[in-house]
Amino acid sequence: MRVFLSLIFILWAGVALAEERFLTWPGMEFDPAIPRLEEVVGHAPGTVITKPKAAIRYLEALAAAAPDRVRIVDYARSWEGRRLVYAIIAAPETIAHLDAIKADIAKLADPRRTGEAEADAIITSLPGTVWLSYGVHGNEISSTDAGLLTAYHLLAGKDPRIEKIMTNTIVFIVPMQNPDGRARFVHHYEQALGIEPAADRLAAEHDEPWPGGRTNHYLFDLNRDWLRVTQPEIRGQIAALREWLPLVMVDAHEMSGDETYFFAPEAVPFNPHLTATQRANLKLFGRHHAAYFDRFGIAYFNREVYDAFYPGYGASWPSYYGGIAMTYEQASPRGLVFRRRDGSTLSYADAVRHHFITSLSTAEVVAENREKLYRDFYDYRRSAIAEGRRGPTRSYILPAGDTPAASGRLARLLAFHGIEVGRATADFRACGTRYAAGSYVIDAAQPEKRRLAVLLEPDVEMDARFVAAQEERRKRGLPDEIYDITAWSLPYLFNVAVDRCSDGVRVATAPVHGGERPEGHLVEPATGESVAYLVAWGEAPAAQLLTAALRAGLKVRSADEAFTLAGGETYPAGSLIFPVSDNPPDLAKTLRRLAVATGATVTGVASSWIVEGPSFGSRKVRPQPAPKVAIAWDLPTSPYSAGNTRFLLEGRYGYPVTPIRTRRLGADDLDRFDVLVLPAQSGFGGASYREVLGEDGVANLKDWVHRGGVLIGLGSAVDFLADPDVDLVSIRREQAAKAGEREQGPQGSEGEKGRTVSGEIITDEEAYRQRIAPEKASPDALPGAILRAVVDEPEHWLAAGLRPTLYAIAAGRGIYTPARRDRGRNVVRFVDADHLVASGHAWQENVAQLAFKPLAEVEEAGRGLVIAITEETTTRAYQDGLDTLFLNAVFRGAQHADVLR
Repeated sequence: MRVFLSLIFILWAGVALAEERFLTWPGMEFDPAIPRLEEVVGHAPGTVITKPKAAIRYLEALAAAAPDRVRIVDYARSWEGRRLVYAIIAAPETIAHLDAIKADIAKLADPRRTGEAEADAIITSLPGTVWLSYGVHGNEISSTDAGLLTAYHLLAGKDPRIEKIMTNTIVFIVPMQNPDGRARFVHHYEQALGIEPAADRLAAEHDEPWPGGRTNHYLFDLNRDWLRVTQPEIRGQIAALREWLPLVMVDAHEMSGDETYFFAPEAVPFNPHLTATQRANLKLFGRHHAAYFDRFGIAYFNREVYDAFYPGYGASWPSYYGGIAMTYEQASPRGLVFRRRDGSTLSYADAVRHHFITSLSTAEVVAENREKLYRDFYDYRRSAIAEGRRGPTRSYILPAGDTPAASGRLARLLAFHGIEVGRATADFRACGTRYAAGSYVIDAAQPEKRRLAVLLEPDVEMDARFVAAQEERRKRGLPDEIYDITAWSLPYLFNVAVDRCSDGVRVATAPVHGGERPEGHLVEPATGESVAYLVAWGEAPAAQLLTAALRAGLKVRSADEAFTLAGGETYPAGSLIFPVSDNPPDLAKTLRRLAVATGATVTGVASSWIVEGPSFGSRKVRPQPAPKVAIAWDLPTSPYSAGNTRFLLEGRYGYPVTPIRTRRLGADDLDRFDVLVLPAQSGFGGASYREVLGEDGVANLKDWVHRGGVLIGLGSAVDFLADPDVDLVSIRREQAAKAGEREQGPQGSEGEKGRTVSGEIITDEEAYRQRIAPEKASPDALPGAILRAVVDEPEHWLAAGLRPTLYAIAAGRGIYTPARRDRGRNVVRFVDADHLVASGHAWQENVAQLAFKPLAEVEEAGRGLVIAITEETTTRAYQDGLDTLFLNAVFRGAQHADVLR
């Protein structure tokens, strides 16, 4: 393969020579002591897609050649073990004083302890900071090579522009945020490559097989992980950003190969927590880039797409500590050469060059405006404190209530984001309410106030004019321009209470740290030896302990109903029971270890006497098997849904999952598995479950369920389950509901051929809109709003441990009929239309139609079960408040299937 690729390199070299003058800054001379890319990795910039290891090898070569101007910092490891690094590039005197500079930035970041005079003195001498992040999506390939080219120019270039940058700034270069995805893309690209790169868009090298290279190992879109921070690639980068708080952060992407280049300013709507100064600074950078693009004859655009409303991108996160964060998007060749629809050709070298130009341009703007940008940064944080002090909410309080684990998890997440959070060490009163010790208190008068508000407030309103424009577009049959979800309130996603108080809270608190582990312990009864150990069900630590216990071979039972001990302690349905008599002699030791590892509370009881609810020996207390879980993998699943669901079980709850290529489900024996999860369908490759499985495959799946299998469908996988020709569940997907009875359309006057039709009179515009509407249409796609649901059948085993009210992000077009009681159980359903939308924007027609429709429905099929969860509750792994629902489907579903064991 290496010889073959070398041949391609030689054949492609002619093109590379033609491009070389574009890949170095015009007229710039270079220090020969600094190695060029081809001297280290064997190819020139833009001629080969640089592999992850080669990219880091080149940065290390630069550091070796210029140790006084470069530092390489490892900040994380990917799931597949690849290094994640950033390079610090600056003048020797700057590199020699990095610790002192970092300390000065920290002083500037807290106006409560650094007055304006001291801040001015710091700003005068502080170098500007610019953070250039590349390749968050592994198949957006050109930015990594652009980052390497930028590093080379900064170190080797002899030019007044470079001198100014090196003198006045620190440039941080993250060569790739997603090395696993990049490696996957390059592997498939090289497999498809011929003796020369193929420009044709139909060529295999431009057609990525499932799941594509965009995502990381668990198929997360890492650019959407900046709120919940579940993946090591983003967790490590946020920790690094918090350490340096760079003035400017750029996230470099690629888009369709038929586009040109996008840079700031972004499109409306802007998040209302972004300041006018930040928005003005976006134009400062955009105008500077535009001047270079005009000079070099490069087409670009801005303001048309990629809005700045959703705060969960890499190019959003720094904005809320006061930085300037920007997305740059380059048309992607998805290889070395790509023919556009207009007949022009886009080369990899073109793409690398364009990202390289904006990278240097960004650093130049920071070098020229560092004092202004630092003063803007300082003023942002000072005004945030003032805003929090005088605003309607002075304090946020997470009560120490019935969800202590979830509240603690949210508090630690906020702290990880840089928000100051305290845990009360005593009982206290605030705004007329008494709170117990252990409640979390957050003072809004802090530098991170705007991030605090954007994460905790129940709703962030979109610009009213923008919303009105989207409604008008819908009336005209045009797609809306909402780029991502419209709701993300963390209290809803975690399903925890957050109280808002207009006063400051007076109570001693202990600081909460983002890296803390939750406290877990085992408590033995004071009255004697334990006959059993209990764990209350409903929060993440209990589920983590369950999966660890099952993997350790412990015997565990769980109750279908709540029960009360003789001492008055009540445990909810689903609670775990570890009988001493069923388990090894070292049960207590094992459970203590698992409690500490998971944060769960395990309580020993000296008597099994129950005063209310089922006794431990009741048939309502069932053994919990260790289910063998499979998940459909490959077409037609959504890579996000498949990978994120697998992560939820493996990464968050530590339970193994077997991915099975979907086509294998149609013929192979599935009896070795207890549970099969069907992730949402994506339309990736134009396929559906029914097409991939075929009639024989559907029959095989139905037979497996009837023999005792548990089949779980998520989101649009419910379309397959509810297909009348499949009929695995009785619910059906709905068409868009109409406000009233429509008149029957005109009939042809010459029979079915209809050469002419009867005349009609259309009286007004509304009648016209109805007349041109499709006879049968799906509801318009919801743009990601948080909707309220309730547990409609709290006695059902699927509802064990659930809170009465749940919150789900609803997106897409799927609306399903409720099941009739003789066929299934609508265990969780959406509430009435007036109370349905908790946060975000939803079309009123959808709201009216979604009211009282199922979120989670269960049906028996022979000895097995089919569970339909109509929204993708696992995607992005940030709807923590719905984890128990999915875990019940997996573990309690396997427990309740009628299988001889």
